[in-house]
Amino acid sequence: QVQLVESGGGSVQAGGSLRLSCAVSIDGYDDYSKGWYRQTPGKGREFVACINEDGFIDYADDVKGRFTISRDSAKNILYLQMDALRSDDSALYYCAADRRLITYIRDLHILPKYWGQGTQVTVSS
Repeated sequence: QVQLVESGGGSVQAGGSLRLSCAVSIDGYDDYSKGWYRQTPGKGREFVACINEDGFIDYADDVKGRFTISRDSAKNILYLQMDALRSDDSALYYCAADRRLITYIRDLHILPKYWGQGTQVTVSS
């Protein structure tokens, strides 16, 4: 069984920082590609960042240099450090996991199989 539980969302002013956490309950934690997506009303889920089993990391262009994804394999936690936040970063942020590489399925416009419930991030200007 796979369970993903996000936390750390909230409200912050533009230019501020937040750190999202995702507690991952999954057999074979390191065998899964894990990532973050976000969604705003009326739009589909948008790729933000991912980290593959081999440690390869990728980011969406508009978060590069501002967001940092990391994982703690001992605690089975995935993080997203978000700095220099902008109002257009406001969204519901989801943690996701898949045995397939997220970088691969993303390019095929396929969403990951497993999802958390989401945590809201609101950035005010």
